[in-house]
Amino acid sequence: MTKRRSRGDGGLHWDEKRQRWIATANLGFDASGKRVVRRGSGKTKTEAKNKLKEVLRDYEDGLAIAPTNYAVADAVSDWLAYGLAGRDQRTVENCTSLSQKHIIPALGARKLRDLSAEDVDRWLAAKSKVLSTRTLQAVHSCLNRSVKRAMARDKVKRNVVELCAVPQGQAGRPSKALTFIQAGAVLKAAEGTSMHAYIVVALLTGARTEELRALTWDHVFLKGQPDAEPPQPPHIAVWRSVRRGGDTKTRKSRRTLALPARCVEALWQQFEDQGWDRLAAGDGWEEHGLVFASAVGKPLDSTNVRRAFRQALKAAEGVDADDWTPRELRHSFVSLLSDRGVPLEEISRLVGHSGTAVTEEVYRKQIRPVIQTGAVVMDGIFKGDHER
Repeated sequence: MTKRRSRGDGGLHWDEKRQRWIATANLGFDASGKRVVRRGSGKTKTEAKNKLKEVLRDYEDGLAIAPTNYAVADAVSDWLAYGLAGRDQRTVENCTSLSQKHIIPALGARKLRDLSAEDVDRWLAAKSKVLSTRTLQAVHSCLNRSVKRAMARDKVKRNVVELCAVPQGQAGRPSKALTFIQAGAVLKAAEGTSMHAYIVVALLTGARTEELRALTWDHVFLKGQPDAEPPQPPHIAVWRSVRRGGDTKTRKSRRTLALPARCVEALWQQFEDQGWDRLAAGDGWEEHGLVFASAVGKPLDSTNVRRAFRQALKAAEGVDADDWTPRELRHSFVSLLSDRGVPLEEISRLVGHSGTAVTEEVYRKQIRPVIQTGAVVMDGIFKGDHER
């Protein structure tokens, strides 16, 4: 004789319409008096029972029951749609590109609740053969934040991505710095081009490309401030950038830099040339007060600057234009100062770093490796004793 199920054990029946076995369990009543029923389905009786066990386990853990077909792609898409609200548009575009290119094709079809640390480790190991370490960290971060958001919304019990370390990737493109000879060739080649003033100011002040693109004429003092106490030489106030909100990268990145004579000359020429551009554009001119703008006054984006920069370098002797980017003018500034013995602390202040550690880490190949100050001073102190 078949044993009758106890109350609350649930039932198992065949659903003709869905062509699946359905296992159910009654869990009493909620606060409104409505019966609480949980279900699990499968092609076989065993599969349906196992699915019901998972559902009941989640229920006992206090989790909302996520759809069993909720995949990694769903979690990533949800994060891209809602988790990046308020972020800079460039950040959103970058995260979307990384997710669509590297995460969804490889892991998107995987059920989120079935995603294991081994799956993530294998995925990262495969990507480490083609991506740089920095890009690996970025795609890992995108997946990690997607699953973390899903976990906060009871779609999955835990975030296995957080348990996986990012392996070493391929070597990225190394940053370079112009030598003194190359820097001279670049400055000469830039003369007469639309990028002349930009290249001169970037190379001779070390300002970031994002800071120069946001530089306005009301922050440029080509005559200095002779009536100030003490009198101020020609300078620029690097207080803005094209970042979201217009702020510089860090608080210490806000700085006022004295201008070398060559920068002053180039900026006066830029002011004159822009006046002619404004006259030629007529009603088509858009006034934003920018020092570096398009032929009709519009803000420049990074692609505009990179393309024009490389075009300006075409005539530079000993420099392959395609191998250089605008940000390496800043690296060259650090390198040239270091070669002339300027202290690391002073270089850090000039480039707007929060401390010398950042300067050493990012520009370590450009910083003079041998600290000579002590030896020079001691040679001076004990020079007489040595000669005796």
